[in-house]
Amino acid sequence: MKKHFFTMCLSLLCAGTAWSANVLVEAESFTHKGGWVVDQQFMDQMGSPYLLAHGMGVPVEDAYTQVAFPEKGKYYVYVRTYNWTAPWKDGAGPGRFGLIAGKKKVSSNLGNQGKEWYWQPAGKISVKEKEMEIRLRDFTGFDGRCDALYFTTEEGDLPPHEVEALNAFRKKTLNLPQVAPSAGEYDLVVVGGGVAGLSAAVSAARLGCKVALVHDRPVLGGNNSSEVRVHLGGRIESGPYKELGNLQKEFGPLRGGNAQPGDFYEDWKKMEMVAREKNIALFANYHAIQVEMAGRRIVSITAKNNENSKELKFHAPVFADCTGDGSIGFWAGADYRMGRESREEFGENTAPEVADKMTMGASVQWYSVEDKKASSFPEFSYGVDFNEKNFESVTMGEWTWETGMNYDQINQFERIRDYGLLVVYSNWSFLKNHFNDKEGKYKNRRLDWVAYVSGKRESRRLMGDYVLKEDDLRKYVFHEDGTAATTWTIDLHYPSKENTKNFPGNEFKSISTHIRIHPYPIPYRCLYSRNVDNLFMAGRNISVTHVALGTVRVMRTTGMMGEVVGMAAKICKDHRVVPRAVYQNYLPELKALMKEGVGKKGLPNNQQYNQGGTLKEKPEFY
Repeated sequence: MKKHFFTMCLSLLCAGTAWSANVLVEAESFTHKGGWVVDQQFMDQMGSPYLLAHGMGVPVEDAYTQVAFPEKGKYYVYVRTYNWTAPWKDGAGPGRFGLIAGKKKVSSNLGNQGKEWYWQPAGKISVKEKEMEIRLRDFTGFDGRCDALYFTTEEGDLPPHEVEALNAFRKKTLNLPQVAPSAGEYDLVVVGGGVAGLSAAVSAARLGCKVALVHDRPVLGGNNSSEVRVHLGGRIESGPYKELGNLQKEFGPLRGGNAQPGDFYEDWKKMEMVAREKNIALFANYHAIQVEMAGRRIVSITAKNNENSKELKFHAPVFADCTGDGSIGFWAGADYRMGRESREEFGENTAPEVADKMTMGASVQWYSVEDKKASSFPEFSYGVDFNEKNFESVTMGEWTWETGMNYDQINQFERIRDYGLLVVYSNWSFLKNHFNDKEGKYKNRRLDWVAYVSGKRESRRLMGDYVLKEDDLRKYVFHEDGTAATTWTIDLHYPSKENTKNFPGNEFKSISTHIRIHPYPIPYRCLYSRNVDNLFMAGRNISVTHVALGTVRVMRTTGMMGEVVGMAAKICKDHRVVPRAVYQNYLPELKALMKEGVGKKGLPNNQQYNQGGTLKEKPEFY
């Protein structure tokens, strides 16, 4: 069996009197993860990836690893964990798991206590050999979570609680270098491997740029991956540059649909496409954590491996923020917006009269399957109660299962995702255990898939030299630097009134409104930062108002943005300029590249599903 040893930290407790032997074990670095999964979605807020027991009500297999101790003796054990239903219900939560050291059950009551991430006392162990197997045992399948384990010979000697201090403690304890080693020099560093980032990386690479693609999940595609399962939306082969989008003929799934079986999303196509590009270095499972600046320019970004905590530093003359959340731009000090602008600010009829913080929400999608025999589901009631008047009589949930519209989609995102899980399990428990027709429609129904990676629609929007607004789209305002055409309706989401009536302040269902548009070329000036000189952006974080985001956010459109960014990066390389100079001095070159495209020629358009509603006729004044 492969052994996994962890770096130890010895600290002097009382000068000249006693030593404390300490061992820190990061749960995500366990050699054998069993049925637990690595969840990195919230590490910017709580400090680290963690292991999640996502069994949808069925306990998952043990995670285990070998731990080396500095000396024999008695150790007190603390586990950093979180009772995830605490925001909605006091008392013990559903995510209970246990710790086994060697053959001893140290604790069977972890993960279901407290109200925040904290170091929960787990008991003590006697270390008789300097190497011991440690196991995490899930008891419920209901998303118990473990960040780290800490073994110390001094009772109460805990690591820091505050995130910044804890991260410094981690780095020191795990003997990581204070300055991350270089991952190399690149012409372009793309952060985020969703459809936008994937397209940006391939576009630049095919035009001769050396590209680093940094992505914090094991598969590419973002919302169009098997982890989230959202189909591609929008049209390709539209607008003035019909070759844009051809890349999607190479990697786009042949089947559409939200919340479908994982193979519908063809993750392998995306991975193989990147693997074939000799100019791309893919850094999967690396989460960007830091930006180094020199004045208005990004010098480097640092990313941390989600499993071994090792950090790498990436240098390039230009960077592309394709994170969705605009994280790179935010850390670099880029101007950004979040929430809804007032109607007056940009003259948008669809905007609210008064600006607010509402965003479109995030979806935890799910589906069930029909078995040949009856199946059961545990009782699940943790603060959201369903009954015959408010339950959802459904066998799956896709985009309309949307949470967090009135919460901060960055700093409160774990709460937003967890509420999505909470209502899925609570409603399903009602259907299986209390619905008056439970012996009919739902008797043989079994939960087969519930996303734990939440599909987010909106958070930060980084401001460029131009901010796309409603009038541009509806009146077809001409801009000389128009690029990829957005074709989706102005599709804005709001809490369902019926859901608000049943769950006031805790909605989890949405409705959408649609305003048809003619295919509209997005100005290039929306694709780079106005105050961070060498930063591109592609995806839902580009320079638009909340209303305009309603159309540009779908993935076929964001993929075409990525292609344009890759082309502009090629021009930046050739002329040693920053993104703004492409607009000021080299726009004809960009137009020529967009006309030619970077996709393979002659492929059929297999991307005709989910193109959106009927497009508006071309305005007379166009």
